[in-house]
Amino acid sequence: MGQTPSTAIDPSDRFNILSPAIVYNDGVEFSDELDKARDFTGDLPDDCLVYIFQFLGSGDRKRCSLVCKRWLRVDGGSRYRLSLNAQSEILSSLPSVFSRFDSVTKLALRCDRKSISLDDDALVLISLRCQKLTCLKLRGCREITDHGMVAFAQNCKTLKKLSCGSCMFGAKAINSFLDHCKLLEELSIKRLRGIHDGADPIQPGAAAALSLKSICLKELVNGQSFEPLVIAAKKLKTLKIIRCLGDWDKVLEIIGNEKNDTLTEIHLERLQVSDVGLAAISKCSSIENLHIVKTPECSNIGLACVAEKCSSLRKLHIDGWRSNRIGDEALIAVAKHCPDLQELVLIGVNATHLSLTAIACSCQKLERLALCGSGTIGDAEMACISAKCVALKKLCIKGCAISDLGIEALAWGCPSLVKIKVKKCRGVSGEVAEWLKERRGSLVVNLDAEVVDGLDASVSDGGIQESGLEFPMMAGQENGADASTNGLGRLAFFRVKLGLFAGRNLVPCAFRRWSNAESSSNENL
Repeated sequence: MGQTPSTAIDPSDRFNILSPAIVYNDGVEFSDELDKARDFTGDLPDDCLVYIFQFLGSGDRKRCSLVCKRWLRVDGGSRYRLSLNAQSEILSSLPSVFSRFDSVTKLALRCDRKSISLDDDALVLISLRCQKLTCLKLRGCREITDHGMVAFAQNCKTLKKLSCGSCMFGAKAINSFLDHCKLLEELSIKRLRGIHDGADPIQPGAAAALSLKSICLKELVNGQSFEPLVIAAKKLKTLKIIRCLGDWDKVLEIIGNEKNDTLTEIHLERLQVSDVGLAAISKCSSIENLHIVKTPECSNIGLACVAEKCSSLRKLHIDGWRSNRIGDEALIAVAKHCPDLQELVLIGVNATHLSLTAIACSCQKLERLALCGSGTIGDAEMACISAKCVALKKLCIKGCAISDLGIEALAWGCPSLVKIKVKKCRGVSGEVAEWLKERRGSLVVNLDAEVVDGLDASVSDGGIQESGLEFPMMAGQENGADASTNGLGRLAFFRVKLGLFAGRNLVPCAFRRWSNAESSSNENL
């Protein structure tokens, strides 16, 4: 038929893209050198390159930007998030940086304690080059004053998220953002030195009525100055108040009297707040996520009041600090009034099989349960969980008085269970973990048979905290450092005194890793 006879192909060369030569019917031969010199990505549109770059990490993207000028341009134009070391020396490089990264919408500026941060002039220059910025995060920028922040707010009116930590500016700066950034949705303030006693209050501004949905106040001397803002935020969904000084019952009472129907999440951690404050927030009947962490004045009465009026509660985290003021009574009220509960974390709460049975029977949607640092959680409670918690998927037990018998009960119960984590439970051996894996092959068992020392600061009885400082003791509350030193060696005793145990938290062992695996949020600013 006039065709060139075919030749046999070596199977080993079957998938070799760069064959020695290509011969066509007319006898013309093309060598590999032509293919090697050709840029096959030249046929790809820029949008396709951008899509490919999105699957690469930061380091790989940097290396790709060095391949050619086109890749450098495409990478710079598709970088929407940028994190800079905000030292004063960066001022001369800012024009070239933002000429390359001209599409940045999320910016983080961080400076360590030993360095001098960029100042108002640098911040104003950034605001002029990034007028489409939607997210700004400042950490340790101590040279920035109210004047620089006011200018930034006037230039970047599309900002939706503002997060400030360890800075020196004050109320004037925050008020300017609330006035000019009418799309502002999230406000996070941590260790702001300019917010002190006698400082001007934070006024609502235009953002409070139009867009503000989340407020986080952390480690503030005068956090009450944000009271007008919190009250006026009609669309507020999340309120977090963490380690702020002062009496917060009054602020919570005002919030409760407003009966905010949009508020769904409240975090109260290490605050001076009592049952009066809990009764006040119970008037916000739409609350779905409640964290009460190390608030020793809160008791069964306050939590029961919240449970009775907030029937849509889905996530409840309680760190009782072993104060024995929250127990079965409050948890039974939760079981009675909150049938949609899906996640329950109890740290230092002496719950028994009475409340756990009530929760397991009434809260049929319970999927995640963590019981940590409780002396009343034993094999009977584990048997109750195994028999009653049908929908339970993830279980964490830490520092509880359970044995191998309690773990064995899970072999025949909790049909939906996919993961269990047991840590620092003296009565649990490694053999039972292997046995449970054999019985339930699909179950992920994470066992740490480490013996519990005399004190774990994350659930300590007394005043040892994450920062190594001591907080005031409640009446009748035992000091964990004094109570446990008899059973500790000299080295362990000094560790307790220095607060070196304080960084070990119980909650991450339960749900942080799980939540990170389930929700791949990539907002790393």
